[in-house]
Amino acid sequence: MVLGWLLARTGVDVIVLEKHADFLRDFRGDTVHPSTLELMHELGVLDEFLRVPHTRMDHLDFNILGERVPGPDFRRIATHCKFIALMPQWDFLEFVRRQASREAGFQLIQQATAVELVRDTERVAGVIATTPTGRLEIRADLVVGADGRHSTVRELAALPRRDFGAPIDVLWMRLLREPSDGEQVLGILAEDKFLVMLNRGDYWQCAFLIEKGGIDRMKQRGLPALRQALRSLAPFLGDRVEQLTTWDDVKLLPVRVDRLERWWSAGLLCIGDAAHAMSPIGGVGINLAIQDAIAAANLLAQPLRDRTVTTSDLAAVQARREPPTRKTQALQIAIQSQVLERTIAGRGRRPLQIATFLLRHLAPLRRYIARTLAVGQLEHLTAGPHGPSIPPLARSPQPEIAPRP
Repeated sequence: MVLGWLLARTGVDVIVLEKHADFLRDFRGDTVHPSTLELMHELGVLDEFLRVPHTRMDHLDFNILGERVPGPDFRRIATHCKFIALMPQWDFLEFVRRQASREAGFQLIQQATAVELVRDTERVAGVIATTPTGRLEIRADLVVGADGRHSTVRELAALPRRDFGAPIDVLWMRLLREPSDGEQVLGILAEDKFLVMLNRGDYWQCAFLIEKGGIDRMKQRGLPALRQALRSLAPFLGDRVEQLTTWDDVKLLPVRVDRLERWWSAGLLCIGDAAHAMSPIGGVGINLAIQDAIAAANLLAQPLRDRTVTTSDLAAVQARREPPTRKTQALQIAIQSQVLERTIAGRGRRPLQIATFLLRHLAPLRRYIARTLAVGQLEHLTAGPHGPSIPPLARSPQPEIAPRP
């Protein structure tokens, strides 16, 4: 959606295919990081964006083995917004849709599922999608797979993928939030359990970690065992855990970390989770995807306008975005293996004691984690190698953004 918006503003005709009829479905990636808020600032729509209902986190603390421990602090990040905005992803997507729909070259087709790639000899030349009214064939100079960690486009293109594995899965659930709860810590880590709680205003969005493939064992132990585990970690929840009445109230997120060895082929590019599935650690997935979109728009706008996109142009997007992806995934994998895997296996005391010491006494470490999670390799709307890429919005003032070499 963001890539379509940015490219349409440069004069490129864009069609976005969305397989659902609307955006009202259960998302997990609802954290909008400072990097994405910076994009809204550069587009001149930040004030409008922040009018969408959201809550904010400008720093993260943890409860580790019963002690409150400082975590990453975003208040010193060199961006206009020094906080993470928690915003339902359907609201985020609807905001982007409204903005993009103002551009003459943007078209969104919903209830359209890509099922086949159109090929012209060795080049991808479009897609075939199924719709309620029948099959739809769309010819295009470039097909972008932005369809998530189970990407159909990626599989159809048979792009080589490396799977790094993950020792955890996540159970997502909602629990009522009372005004008296106050601002609780983000993560609660015991010797054998880990719970994340995101303040969503009138409810807590909770993530409870389990061992990889452990959902059947959890169900065998029953919902009372899960409710008791939640209550032991967050006693203030009290009887609210009884809101979990069936397993339908608990959503399983199978965690995976992978990355394409090559993100492109002639006429095709993958970005976001389709190119690099991220662990939920830090909630960075949608923000890396949006940074991919900005880089792709900067690098490809002019070749798309000229209809001269080459594999070298597509490779340049991967060259630009793979280093921050590798860096973030390496941090996630280290946290998974050194802390989370041992914690859910009941061997967490020693690594958690070490983590507590490091977070308490190494402020540079907290700043490094904050910058990696909140900003990464920040992409600005700058000039690409072919000249200025993204024009300012005519309807709102723009800051001066100097082209980078």
